[in-house]
Amino acid sequence: MSDLFEEKAHDWDMNTLVQQLSSGIGQSIKNNVALNDSMQVMDFGAGTGLISGHVAPSVNKITAVDISASMLEQLAEKAELQGKVSVACQDILEQPLADQFDLIISAMAMHHVEDTKALFNTFASHLKQGGQLALADLDKEDGTFHPADIEGVFHHGFDRDELESIVLAAGFNNIAFTTAHIVNKEEKQYPVFLLTAEK
Repeated sequence: MSDLFEEKAHDWDMNTLVQQLSSGIGQSIKNNVALNDSMQVMDFGAGTGLISGHVAPSVNKITAVDISASMLEQLAEKAELQGKVSVACQDILEQPLADQFDLIISAMAMHHVEDTKALFNTFASHLKQGGQLALADLDKEDGTFHPADIEGVFHHGFDRDELESIVLAAGFNNIAFTTAHIVNKEEKQYPVFLLTAEK
């Protein structure tokens, strides 16, 4: 499996847009989920751990999942995440984790997964009964958010109603959407939602 983020990983955290996104999403998760210090959390598509960094002080343990080894290497070097965050470099749709979690968080990773229905079924199987989702991604957009020739982008954002139907079908309830952040990029606005739901 090729690492599409290998060249970007080293200076990923320096990107202003990435910083603003992770700050907005991290704050939105904290505002919409009752975090506690017993929680076992999965950060799906964890990248360099920017979202984990917002959540880690309030929970027990985070498993950072990503298919980019180079991004996870950056995460593993962060002193503030030592002892709190472990990494798993694997595709959990093909190779599930043995653990179950109280909460799955994710920021801007869902559009990199082709089969959204399979993704939510996988999330459900990794959650304890009563476990929660807090997932952020782009609202449906016209395809201009990413460069036209980019690899690994399967969705130009998501329609909230269509996504809610998929989440319901995977066995979740108490589904809610809130706008976590708005990306201002090249004179366009791209809203980013936070989806919360319960198994």
